[in-house]
Amino acid sequence: MSSTRRIFLRNGALAVVGTTTLPSFLTRAAFGAADPGVRTKRLVVIFQRGAADGLNIVVPHGEPSYYAMRPTINIPRKSVLDLDGFFGLHPAMSPFQPLWKQKHLAIVHAAGSPDPTRSHFDAQDFMESGTPGVKVTDDGWLNRALRDLPPDNSPDKPAFRAIGLGQSLPRILSGKEPAVAVKTLKAADPAHYTPAANANYPKGRFGDSLKQLAQLIKANLGVQVAFADIGGWDHHVNEGSTQGQIANVLGDFSQSIAAFWTDLGDLGENTVVVTISEFGRTARENGNRGTDHGHANVMFVLGGPVKGGRVYGRWPGLDQSQLHEGRDLAVTTDFRLVLSEVVSQYLGNKDLSTVFPGFENQSGQFLKLVG
Repeated sequence: MSSTRRIFLRNGALAVVGTTTLPSFLTRAAFGAADPGVRTKRLVVIFQRGAADGLNIVVPHGEPSYYAMRPTINIPRKSVLDLDGFFGLHPAMSPFQPLWKQKHLAIVHAAGSPDPTRSHFDAQDFMESGTPGVKVTDDGWLNRALRDLPPDNSPDKPAFRAIGLGQSLPRILSGKEPAVAVKTLKAADPAHYTPAANANYPKGRFGDSLKQLAQLIKANLGVQVAFADIGGWDHHVNEGSTQGQIANVLGDFSQSIAAFWTDLGDLGENTVVVTISEFGRTARENGNRGTDHGHANVMFVLGGPVKGGRVYGRWPGLDQSQLHEGRDLAVTTDFRLVLSEVVSQYLGNKDLSTVFPGFENQSGQFLKLVG
C-alpha cells in the first residue's frame, strides 16, 4: 500500500483513500480480530504539544522553592498524589496511580532537549527529527527507528508497521519507511469495536485516537511504531492548580492512556509508550497566573518491559543558582537518551547513529528503565 493513502472510519466502516476495495486485513481491523500467537514489539510515542508544565504534572513537593515560586498555581502537598516522598502526581492524574504501583510506569524528570530554543515550532521540529539544533534533517527519528529492526513475522507488515493517528503524516514518521496516517476516529459504529472491560476512554480526539490505535494493534496488523499527539498545554494565562486548564487536560491525558493500557490487555507486555513535550515551563509563575516557555520537562514511560515505580534522572534543584538561565528547570537527561534506550534495548535497533545522528551517550550507560 502506498504511504500516501489514508485509512479512516466513515460511518462506522473502514475505507482507504485511493482504492475502491477494502483489503481483508482492514476488515479484520474493523472488527478487532487478533492472533495472540504473534508477539510484535511495539513503541507508541505521544507528543504533548504546546510545552507541558512538568513541574505541575510530576510535582517536586519536597522542594521548598517550588512553593515559593508558584504562590497561586502550585499543587498543595495535601492534594499531591505522592510517589516517593519527594515527587508526586497532579491529582487529576489518578488513573496513573495503579500503573505506578504495578511498576509498569516510570518517570524521567528534568528531561528535554539540549537546544535552548523557546520556539514551539523549532523545538517540536527538533524533537520529531531527533536532531536538536539542526533544521535541515528531512526525516523523523521514529521513521528511522524502523530501519534495521529485527524481522517480524506478522502479516501485512508493509502496510502497518508505522501508524500516525491524525489527518496527515506527522514529521516524526516522515521518511523512507512506509507509514500511514489514520484519520482520527470521529463517528464509529460501536458494533465494530468494543474496548476491553474497564477500558474507559474519555470522549474527545485524544481518547478516540488511542481507542483506534488499540483496535488496530489488537487486529494483529504488524504495528511496530505509532504516534499520537494531544494539544492544550500552552498555559501562559490562568493555568490553574488542582482545578482549571492544566487539570482538565491532564485528566484527558491520563485517563486516555490508562484506558489504552487496559484495552491492550496481554498485548501490553509487548508495548512501550513514551511521552514527550517540546520543552517545559518557567519555574516561576508569571503575572497572569500562568507559566512561560521554559526548558526541562518530564517524560512518562509505560509498558510491560518497563522497570516502573521509579523516578529516573538527576534532579537539578530549583534554587536560583540551579536554574537554567536563571528561570527554568535545567535539563539533566537528554530526551534522546531515553528514546535511544527504548529503540536499542527494547525494539532491538542497535544502529543509534542512524536513528539519532550526532547524539553521543557520553557516559555510555542507559537509565536501565527497560529490560
